[in-house]
Amino acid sequence: MIVTTGNEVPGHHITEVIGIVRGIVVRSPGIKQGILGGFKQFIGGNIESFAQVCDQARRDAYKRMVEHAEEKEADAIIGMRYDATEFAQATTEVLAYGTAVKIVRQ
Repeated sequence: MIVTTGNEVPGHHITEVIGIVRGIVVRSPGIKQGILGGFKQFIGGNIESFAQVCDQARRDAYKRMVEHAEEKEADAIIGMRYDATEFAQATTEVLAYGTAVKIVRQ
């Protein structure tokens, strides 16, 4: 699956726009990550345990978006973006979305 943040796929022609595809994940840090992150907040700097939670959430949302596009028999996803929203205290929704398209090589 070709995925791009651009609105076209170099070397290819878009033959059909299938529609919006998305992958949604809702995550919160585990107890261990929460404790380690809480300690790090006192001394400052990057909170690696929280960064790992965020990175995994984005990876999972991306994977779900690609699966959604495959269900629609898309060849590519254009205009791919991420969005994140705090759903509840210490819980974040991560959304990966884009436009599923059919393409042919030029």
